[in-house]
Amino acid sequence: MKTLYIKQKVFSIGEKFTVFDANETPIYWVEGSFMEIPKHFTIYDANGEFATITKKVFSFLPRFYVDIDGYDVATIYRDFSFFHAKYHIEADGIEVSGDIWDMNFTITLQNRQIASIHKEWFTWGDSYVIKIDDDTYEKLIVALVIAIDRVKLDSNN
Repeated sequence: MKTLYIKQKVFSIGEKFTVFDANETPIYWVEGSFMEIPKHFTIYDANGEFATITKKVFSFLPRFYVDIDGYDVATIYRDFSFFHAKYHIEADGIEVSGDIWDMNFTITLQNRQIASIHKEWFTWGDSYVIKIDDDTYEKLIVALVIAIDRVKLDSNN
């Protein structure tokens, strides 16, 4: 099992996150576009860009697309509801369950847990602890956590 930590940089132009390993070594960097349409986030590792998260431009409710290595892997969106927020994640064989919008949830692939995510409270910026059960899906899991965080933020605005 591998543990990663995501920390949002609070005082930066554009939205930025850094993903650290258990030794507090940065391994991924996330940069959000600033004053660009469509809004997008790019995720980098030591070898360069590997994922993008793009917000659909003309949509009544927030909708984000997740691409990894040039392949569309997930769509995350909010449905219209008067009483409580209802969100969906469309991805091949991937399911997200738990308290998603308070950011404590698990990610499963074909009924097998591949990660659990916990949002830390009382921190500057958003902070998450990710426990990854299958390292094969590490980049996908990081991209999904960032995308879910952004959909939630846009829904609250």
